[in-house]
Amino acid sequence: MGLDREKRPLDALTSNIGHCLWTGIIGDEKAPAVAKHLLSAECFSQWGVRTLATSMVGYNPISYHCGSVWPHDNAIIAAGLMRYGFVEEAHRVMRGLVEASPWFGDLLPELFSGMAQDALHFPVSYPTSCSPQAWAAASPLLFLRTLLRFEPDIRNSKLHLAPAVPDWIGTLRLESIPLMGGHLAVEVDGEVVRALKVPEGLTIVADPRLPTSS
Repeated sequence: MGLDREKRPLDALTSNIGHCLWTGIIGDEKAPAVAKHLLSAECFSQWGVRTLATSMVGYNPISYHCGSVWPHDNAIIAAGLMRYGFVEEAHRVMRGLVEASPWFGDLLPELFSGMAQDALHFPVSYPTSCSPQAWAAASPLLFLRTLLRFEPDIRNSKLHLAPAVPDWIGTLRLESIPLMGGHLAVEVDGEVVRALKVPEGLTIVADPRLPTSS
């Protein structure tokens, strides 16, 4: 995360470990420990994963990078958790952000406070947070892809589509998704997929991609 004045590496518990899940660079044997940290009370405020854990010396819930919650950061974390098969944990992260959004006018701001949900029953705004904000606005789109486990493999004319949609989301229907020169349309209820329109030559694979494969 950084170096101290003696040039020694800093050992800090941050949300960045979730990005490592998203990229697939964490070995399968280490992934459970990462997921456990991310959903611990130190890191997870119930609204989202904090940028810095409450146990760290520099923690400040009303700070830009040292304890606040960033929606786009959490979207990447949720995608990483789902990639490694931590479905319930990914759902918890996404649900926290979904439940926070009504407090911000049904938008996701750039960031908000890392204060715990059981301390205050509403997410506390960051004073100078941008809202709307481009990468925060894109977060629900990554949530959607994560819920569907939607992973195109165009080189092999395949689409991994192994949805894990919780009851609190309900049925999803997507139309006119551009893919392989055509358009895909699907309806998803839980883990059940009904293909309404499939581009010519595309094969839908019901298994998620392996977490550490390219």
